[in-house]
Amino acid sequence: MGDEAETRPQRNFYGRIHGKTLRPSQRRYLAEDLPHYRLRGVTAAENPTRALLDLSVLPGTGPVWLEVGFGGGEHLLHMARVHPEVRLIGCEPFVNGVAMLLGRLRQAPLANVAIHPGDVRDLLDVLPPACLQKVFLLYPDPWPKARHHRRRFVTPEYLDPLARACAPGAEFRIATDIPDYARQTLEEVSRAGFEPVSRGTEPWADWITTRYEAKALREGRSPCYLTFRRTGSAT
Repeated sequence: MGDEAETRPQRNFYGRIHGKTLRPSQRRYLAEDLPHYRLRGVTAAENPTRALLDLSVLPGTGPVWLEVGFGGGEHLLHMARVHPEVRLIGCEPFVNGVAMLLGRLRQAPLANVAIHPGDVRDLLDVLPPACLQKVFLLYPDPWPKARHHRRRFVTPEYLDPLARACAPGAEFRIATDIPDYARQTLEEVSRAGFEPVSRGTEPWADWITTRYEAKALREGRSPCYLTFRRTGSAT
């Protein structure tokens, strides 16, 4: 696992990691609150041998869910509140988004949320096999230029380790407003060991709208909601 992490091509599926200058309150959230929510043992600095995480450190004993790129955290917080029995890990490399989520958590704390403020590949390297029961990838960076399509999340570089971390039957939800991203998703995710379950223009029953969805609708783009299920059977 360590050799794989060292030799993989470093093509990020996300763009910038810093946005507007953080407000003093946001800097305070990062300094004071992030240590409470941050999932430890993910980075190479903390875990140089890339030992698998012990997920029993997460509060509770329920199923583990993952949101890849939670933006400002609207959907992640909604799911954590609607499903208090689950343990929800959110990954987000964009510092401003992490600060926004922490601000919301300060207003309404949740015990079933853990945060990795960085590249999801580092987390996938150390997640135990077949530990995830549900994964969300919502409005990822579309990388619209053809020469950048290999930077999309829905490529083997990301999907193969994600598939290893998903339990048989795990649900993988993807939302995008870019038709070509949906096309590539249908091709690549199925090859990675997930079977398509549904594809449509209506969101899931427990969905909450996000700023990215609202922007897509304002600009006349139609969102596509895709659901996949990890193939295989429990042993």
